[in-house]
Amino acid sequence: MIRIFTGDNRVRAGQEITKLLGDNYEVIEGAELTPGDLPNIFKGVSLFSDKRHILIRDFLANKQVADHLANYLGTPHDIILQELKIDKRSAAYKAIKNQIPITEFNLPKDPNASLVFDIYKTAKRDGKRAIKMLEQIKPTQDPMMFFGLLASQALKDYDQHQGITEKRTLKELSKLDLQLKSTSIDPWLLIEACLLRLS
Repeated sequence: MIRIFTGDNRVRAGQEITKLLGDNYEVIEGAELTPGDLPNIFKGVSLFSDKRHILIRDFLANKQVADHLANYLGTPHDIILQELKIDKRSAAYKAIKNQIPITEFNLPKDPNASLVFDIYKTAKRDGKRAIKMLEQIKPTQDPMMFFGLLASQALKDYDQHQGITEKRTLKELSKLDLQLKSTSIDPWLLIEACLLRLS
């Protein structure tokens, strides 16, 4: 039987994989497969058992082999395809979606994710207010991840408009990046100082 596990919660998916396949299963990287490998994986037997337990990672991301999956639905083996994401528009997905159980293992959405972007927008107008907003999410955020989100937003702004403000913002964030990597000062203090300079 073939099953598909998808989503970004690899820990929960891993627990379910162990529950279904046991502790002793084969692991195959889907990116390295060619269509010629598929008969051996889905139909071949091992020396020790007629029924194999196989985990294939990122099989559907390899279009070269994904399009052949429908030919192997009758496999006698227990096979789990572990995918980070599935392209639901692909021909491979449409061919198998009603024939293979698909289970999603997603991490819970971070309720503060949009607030990070609001802090960035606010900082460009009012640094003090942005710092007050930052106080709400600091306990649940990693400062380096927060910085990465700030930088990604600044780069998006710069892609849309290469004005003086956007250039100044990127310069401030590059200074912050250097400080975060080279000093032992509390990262949140450095981020707060940067938010004040952005306004």
